[in-house]
Amino acid sequence: MLASWYDEQGPAADVLHVGELPDPQPGPGEVRVRVTVSGVNPGDTKKRRGWLGSSMPYPRVVPHSDAAGVIDALGDGVDARRAGQRVWVYGAQSYRAFGTAAQYTVVPADLAVPLPAHLSDDLGASLGIPGITAHRTVFADGPVDGKLVLVHGVLGSVGSLAAQLASWGGATVVGTVRRSADLDHVDAAVVSHTVALDCADPAEAIRAFAPDGVHRIIEVALSDNADLDNAIVAQDAVIAAYATRADRTEIPFWPLLFNNVILRLLGSDDFPANAKRQATRDLTAAAAVGALTIDVGDRYPLEDIAKAHDRVDVGGRGRVLVTIPH
Repeated sequence: MLASWYDEQGPAADVLHVGELPDPQPGPGEVRVRVTVSGVNPGDTKKRRGWLGSSMPYPRVVPHSDAAGVIDALGDGVDARRAGQRVWVYGAQSYRAFGTAAQYTVVPADLAVPLPAHLSDDLGASLGIPGITAHRTVFADGPVDGKLVLVHGVLGSVGSLAAQLASWGGATVVGTVRRSADLDHVDAAVVSHTVALDCADPAEAIRAFAPDGVHRIIEVALSDNADLDNAIVAQDAVIAAYATRADRTEIPFWPLLFNNVILRLLGSDDFPANAKRQATRDLTAAAAVGALTIDVGDRYPLEDIAKAHDRVDVGGRGRVLVTIPH
């Protein structure tokens, strides 16, 4: 099969190879997926770079955890009716060596989720890490029906899906963007009120819409926003943080304590298995009724995978996808 891999960590152009590898075969309880689209996430490029001093987890890594495709081979014990099924894949390279940047990937059967016929491969390849992370940030602390949910970075991969899931779950969504120039890109059908963090007083602008505070905050930059979050939380609110920009992040401890805030930190690879299963069910159901959409930023062929990784590292709006030839 045609695949991409790296045998050492480093810059994308230096370590990512594209060539032929043996076709993988599914073991007991596994399925093989013929990949059509592979989704690239920041976590994929961080593993390749050796972020935070991480080392090679395996001698060779085929990157990427997310994908869409078709099941074309079954291991022992897998329901025969799954053969030929369109699926979206998550967690392929989570504690595993061989991900989705290849013509075929093998995963445990429950990591290949049925993809309804009317949904695109692009959407399916974009649900895994960002979708499951978004679901956990929104629902880990219970239903959001009738609540005010603030989503920081509402145009990002996780933030946009979190806003859509919160709206689907019955919440009123408040969003933030970095710059006033980004306000026009926010979907007003999902986000009831959007504030640019470069305005004169973001806390006042949010409080004008939510005078009693917000019940849940989806946080992409805790190091930057901790004081702002404290200024806008309701009593007993939850701050669900899945990222920060400072490795040792400071928080206003006593003010948050007096607000009785719950601070939940979320690492997607290690979510409980039942939470991941619930997320896959909800993501598929929400997408099936049109409640989830994704913005594709850039698309690259497999031979240009290094460019795709560099694009993710640079940042920018929209999902980065790699198309797999067959």
